[in-house]
Amino acid sequence: METVAVTDAGRVRTIRLTEPNKRNVLSLTTLARLTEAISNTPADFGVVIIEATGPVFSAGHDLAEMIGRTPEFYDDLFAACTEMMTSIQRIPQPVIAKVQGPATAAGCQLVASCDIAFASSDAWFATPGVKIGLFCTTPMVPVTRAIGRKRAMEMLLTGDPVPAERAADWGLINRVVEPDELDAATDELVGKILGFSSDTIGRGKTAFYDQIDLDLDAAYRRAEPVMAANAASDDAQEGMTAFLEKRDPRWSSTALDD
Repeated sequence: METVAVTDAGRVRTIRLTEPNKRNVLSLTTLARLTEAISNTPADFGVVIIEATGPVFSAGHDLAEMIGRTPEFYDDLFAACTEMMTSIQRIPQPVIAKVQGPATAAGCQLVASCDIAFASSDAWFATPGVKIGLFCTTPMVPVTRAIGRKRAMEMLLTGDPVPAERAADWGLINRVVEPDELDAATDELVGKILGFSSDTIGRGKTAFYDQIDLDLDAAYRRAEPVMAANAASDDAQEGMTAFLEKRDPRWSSTALDD
């Protein structure tokens, strides 16, 4: 049975976890399929959405496939997980997590790795590995970067669930909406992003992740040439001209119908 479904509509790729009977676990096979779907997003697409079927967004790694395996298997599993998570930052399109239910362990890692995350009010988040003797060491990488050291350590050391409202306050997710409003809220965000130049967004997203962990001077050295090149680009010239002429811009990088 397929564990990941990919749907392309207009300039949007939707990647859906489709194994609700197993709480949408991130098995080695599922990780590979997610990486492929993310990395192969068509260049002229504007947005990627990651969502899930059923009451749980993702319970993280498939514990059933992690019992009694060789050290090489664990190396491969966590390397595949890292490859999938980092593929989100490597593509130019914004990746939005649409979280309809609990996201735990590597599932929480997936949410934290996405560029933006919207969640239902009944969703919650946890890094509960400590409870089973498997510290959430790789999930802590994006979680710590999203919410800071003290809050991340509280999650990691207790494994306690963090409700959606608190997760938004901490910066793990962007927005909390009622369950029946999640689709509409995500669609509204997608529509807004698709209205902008995808070339500009791609340049900006790449530069964002390039500079985010640099010191101030190094960050400016990375950002300055990107902005200079962006200013000289066709879409920036069109956008500035359109603003001065008080008209809507006509982007060269949004060829498909939205």
